[in-house]
Amino acid sequence: MAGHFEIVDAPDGGFRVRLLDGAGTLVATSVKYPTKQAAVAGISYTREIAGTGLIRDMSRGGHGEIIIPKSRAAHATARFHSHTRFPAVERGARTL
Repeated sequence: MAGHFEIVDAPDGGFRVRLLDGAGTLVATSVKYPTKQAAVAGISYTREIAGTGLIRDMSRGGHGEIIIPKSRAAHATARFHSHTRFPAVERGARTL
């Protein structure tokens, strides 16, 4: 079974969204949303990002490099802006 989102009450008011994997293990917790409607909009936005978002390494020593998983490298597409630098994009990644 695929994972799912849960909207839960935030302890200090408002709502949070939890993302659980297919086994029910917590994967991520969102920022606080003021209303359920805002939480649902956040879920929709997250779905869009998760399907197309790049992986950027912002860890110590990562320097914001783009990571393209080897299993998906043939299908990866990276979009670049002229003002953005990506020093270590893997070779073979197509750019638009």
